[in-house]
Amino acid sequence: MTAVLQLSQVSKVYGTGATAVHALRAVDLAVEPGELVAIMGPSGSGKSTLLTIAGSLEEATSGEVRVGGSRLNGMSRTQRAALRRRSIGFVFQDFNLLAGLTAAENVAMPLELDGTSARDARAVALAALDQLGVLDRAEHFPDDLSGGEKQRVAIARAVIGERKLLLADEPTGALDSVNSEGVMRLLREVCRRGAAGVVVTHEATLASWADRVVFVRDGSIVDQTGAPTGPETLLATGTGPSE
Repeated sequence: MTAVLQLSQVSKVYGTGATAVHALRAVDLAVEPGELVAIMGPSGSGKSTLLTIAGSLEEATSGEVRVGGSRLNGMSRTQRAALRRRSIGFVFQDFNLLAGLTAAENVAMPLELDGTSARDARAVALAALDQLGVLDRAEHFPDDLSGGEKQRVAIARAVIGERKLLLADEPTGALDSVNSEGVMRLLREVCRRGAAGVVVTHEATLASWADRVVFVRDGSIVDQTGAPTGPETLLATGTGPSE
């Protein structure tokens, strides 16, 4: 089985000389179709950098990155944008919703940009919003939504279409426990349909939904394990939540 996401000896360095910051150090990571992987580690460990490089938003300083078999190294900006639009779903901490579009329009936009008719894209968007319990907010603009509602709209936008790779940075940060469970259930369902998922988190309860947990410290993967059963598992590894 070919990995949807493949990082091979990936390093990322910001700056040069004595002030250089090594955000990632020779990271190897493969995520298979249908697999949900949680990335955990202290603040500043490189988790978010790993996510942005996996999603082609940043380029690695060295090493190779492949998404769906396509090598990102050497791709033009246009090629990277097309790959993100068609193959990668993002859930950002700050939501990244467009203020001038309604919730339904925000969710439908990636499909429309890729050639889906406005009518069909809207139908898919409404179904995704319904799954996340915010269908009644479909015609509201982001400024009229609560933090939790914005988060669910952002997740709906990330999971629609035939996405091969789903990347989420603290996807339940603005939600209560009941809605968090609903979000994770949806992410699991997307992975069951064949996508690969990578979730950055510091919450043990969220990580427990993953097939595998990858622990990052000082830019390196220091351990990998099956999903933890609770905070005591994280404490045993020395990588407990600290963000």
